[in-house]
Amino acid sequence: MDTAEEAFSRYDTADYLTDDERIAAYLEAVMEEAGDDPIVIAQALGTVARARNMSQLARDTGLTREGLYKALSDEGNPSFATILKVAKALGLRVAFRAA
Repeated sequence: MDTAEEAFSRYDTADYLTDDERIAAYLEAVMEEAGDDPIVIAQALGTVARARNMSQLARDTGLTREGLYKALSDEGNPSFATILKVAKALGLRVAFRAA
């Protein structure tokens, strides 16, 4: 009896963030779901950063690549200044509106 092996690749949201519209929709959805959880929001920025090119982002922000990976991970605790630098380098703007 011949059994065929199925290979599955690991799902990575970054693979699907291929343009600005998808990135914006993803971040909007994360903001809706995350509520006030800053870790989830930082992780989402990390996902966008991986989709865009973490090495280039490090150069654009003046931060190290390793520092960015750490700050934008589930163990990270980035400062608001770091979040603003990352957003700006990704071509994003942090905005506030009335709840």
